[in-house]
Amino acid sequence: MIAGTPGTASRALPLGVGAEAGLAPRARAIALPLLSGLLVSLPVFVQAPWVRHDPFSATAFTALLLTIALLLAHSDDPQRRRAGELLVGFCGSWLAGSLFWGWARLHPVYHLPLEAMALPLALAGLSSRWRLACGFYLGSLLGTAATDAGILLTGLMPLWPQALAAEPQQAGELLRLAAEAALRPGSLLVIAGLGGSLIQLSRWCWHQGDTGQVAGAALATTLAVDGLFVLLSLLAPRLSGLV
Repeated sequence: MIAGTPGTASRALPLGVGAEAGLAPRARAIALPLLSGLLVSLPVFVQAPWVRHDPFSATAFTALLLTIALLLAHSDDPQRRRAGELLVGFCGSWLAGSLFWGWARLHPVYHLPLEAMALPLALAGLSSRWRLACGFYLGSLLGTAATDAGILLTGLMPLWPQALAAEPQQAGELLRLAAEAALRPGSLLVIAGLGGSLIQLSRWCWHQGDTGQVAGAALATTLAVDGLFVLLSLLAPRLSGLV
């Protein structure tokens, strides 16, 4: 009995360690996609109202973001280092968004070109240590392009400058009208086609390693935010006008 007790303990210990070790990789695997999704939603709910009130400070905030990102990216901790690399990609999206929504928001033709200002760097960096940054940026850019394409193909583009130039209450009403127009049969077909394509692309990206998962999470979150925006425009126009 005495001889058997240590044997039992020695067998039990690896089971506990194995269970904890099994959970850790799952947590690490989901951390980056979750962070990617969070960063995609920040421009909508934080950057947009900030830029509206003070575009200079919102744009200058990019420098602080980049400093934090680079410090994290050179950390000895692997998780912090990967989060920092992802945040570098977010800095590109933040800067482009600040420039457009701060000074060119009434001219939707400039939206995608400004958002794509770092596209050459992102494509070139996919094979470098900054591939997570590039994956996030490219996923966000593709989601933005799909959203703009949906607005254009459903005939809602003329409402864009009107809503942005209007007072909040009037803007909310214009956005409600836009949301109702988006629910017409022809518009729904366009939206369903684009949404289905994004979902399939997001699922494909998910199986392409960490970089693909980051990009896929950015795409999926863009789709979710677009859906929430349409819902707000229908049910709470005043709130949608503030976003």
